[in-house]
Amino acid sequence: MSDMHALVRRLYPLCRSITGDGVRRTLEIVSESIPLEISEVPTGTQVLDWTIPKEWNIRDAYIKDASGARVVDFAVSNLHVVGYSVPVSATMTLDELRPRLHTLPDQPDLVPYRTSYYAETWGFCLSENTLAGMGPGPYEVRVDSTLADGHLTYGEHVIPGGEEEVLVSCHVCHPSLANDNLAGVAVAVRLAQWLAGRKERRYTYRFVFAPGTIGAITWLARNRDRVDRVRHGVVLACAGDRGALTYKRSRRGDTEIDRVFAHVLRDREHTLLDFSPYGYDERQYCSPGFDLAVGSLTRTPYGGYPEYHTSADDPDFVSPEAMEDTLDVCRQAVEILERNRAYVNLSPYGEPQLGRRGLYGSLGGRSDTKQAQMAMLWVLNLSDGLHTLLDISERSTLPFAAVAEAARALHDAGLVKESAG
Repeated sequence: MSDMHALVRRLYPLCRSITGDGVRRTLEIVSESIPLEISEVPTGTQVLDWTIPKEWNIRDAYIKDASGARVVDFAVSNLHVVGYSVPVSATMTLDELRPRLHTLPDQPDLVPYRTSYYAETWGFCLSENTLAGMGPGPYEVRVDSTLADGHLTYGEHVIPGGEEEVLVSCHVCHPSLANDNLAGVAVAVRLAQWLAGRKERRYTYRFVFAPGTIGAITWLARNRDRVDRVRHGVVLACAGDRGALTYKRSRRGDTEIDRVFAHVLRDREHTLLDFSPYGYDERQYCSPGFDLAVGSLTRTPYGGYPEYHTSADDPDFVSPEAMEDTLDVCRQAVEILERNRAYVNLSPYGEPQLGRRGLYGSLGGRSDTKQAQMAMLWVLNLSDGLHTLLDISERSTLPFAAVAEAARALHDAGLVKESAG
């Protein structure tokens, strides 16, 4: 559990945005755990209906009072600067500064997170309490940044398997926000490491670490000829808070990945949401032209907790136990995707005699003998080449693992075969 939390702590100080060196450094650190293929897409490149913007980098920013003290300081927290602020060097009164200052009056101790990606402007974020303590000025105002032609950067990690793919996507564009987005990055890294240890993989697993919205759109634009390989997908975000898990269905709402997560979550506190075209990058993957089977897994959804997009979303806000729980749900979902298939009963006329094949006898003494027997009977009855193991599990209300184990035993005994359909 501690390795995920340690990664969150290490990435937290970096000033990320939709472009720039903060994203590159984030991907460099991730690549120490899993190898990444890095893509750099130049400013001005057309990606679907969007254009790659100028690259933004920042070295320092502050508001100094007459004594030279930094009242607001980028070096203390990168949330203090509005993302994508253009360079500024000026002396201003508080009245002149006020339109450029952003606070949270209802949360006076906290600093908000604000950006202005596509309109060239500048500003500072600070706590309401800090603003209340500021005199009339004058103040020295400085933003040491660059906004120039450059690149948008994203990374991919691919774990080879079958021709069809499972897409796992998380955004890497937020500055010091631990739950949104670093906990999702950490869970994705650990999930990839676990998947690499599987001996066999039915699917290829593709992990995409990209800036929100424009990054996903860029990936889609550059992969239009191969997105039809994506059979299932999930966007990971807000993966480390102490709230219950939430799964948001894909646009279609009844895809296999939607049913898999609903099944995995059914025995724990959770929320299932229908798709809406707002949120994280599931809305890009589920745009009508692509309509991919991609849902979203979070704990408390975006905007649903007081710390969201504030300085309170720090490493202490996320818990190792919550990230481990999110990871466990992802692993269970993978297990079902890997094992879910349809079978055909090779002895469909009447119930075959299981005892003489040693199938009942092999269950003797097990605490779950009755459940295992019922699972075999359900698999035999519904193995018509149309019903998958997930179908059988849902209809029988038996655990998927019990149904899959029954199918394996029946297959080994020559009573069922995998459906070719």
